Amino acid sequence: MRYVIVADVRGKAGVMNRELRQEVYEKFGAKSSTLPAHFTIKAPFEYNVSIEDLKIKLRDFAKREKAEPYQIKGYNHFDRRVIYMDVIMSKGAKAVHDRFIDLLESFPYIRCNAKDGKDKKFHITVASKKLDPIYDQVWEFVHRYPCDFECRFDNITLYRWEETKWVVDEVFELRICNCTTS
Repeated sequence: MRYVIVADVRGKAGVMNRELRQEVYEKFGAKSSTLPAHFTIKAPFEYNVSIEDLKIKLRDFAKREKAEPYQIKGYNHFDRRVIYMDVIMSKGAKAVHDRFIDLLESFPYIRCNAKDGKDKKFHITVASKKLDPIYDQVWEFVHRYPCDFECRFDNITLYRWEETKWVVDEVFELRICNCTTS
């Protein structure tokens, strides 16, 4: 079975990303992931035995960890291959992420690399397929839309591949703290 672990982007930022990806596809034919708006935590991996042990640890992790803020600010790109919304993690969000990577790497069937480990470039893809020949037009087009959002790293979502698409396997909600300090 093939799995991927992401943080779904919710609220206005998620809606904007979905609509922008659709517009880019309709106007230019440039595709993106079939997943909803997200930033990747662990790139797709294969495992053909039960991952219930992983799910138990993810549930425990989500109960312990508090949702933390991050920003989406502006656009960036990987060469002419990918255009994305830039994610700026807060110290708290980055710390939660890094503890999660440590947890993932405790499983023998999960290995992270530079693209999905602690030092990854956090981003939310707008276009990533068939982009090079039309890169300049798409780059100019996306800049017509303001990209400045306050978000919360409040979920870890496990997807599994089924035939032709990713489907939600389970969502792990991080604690929301409405604490006040005096």
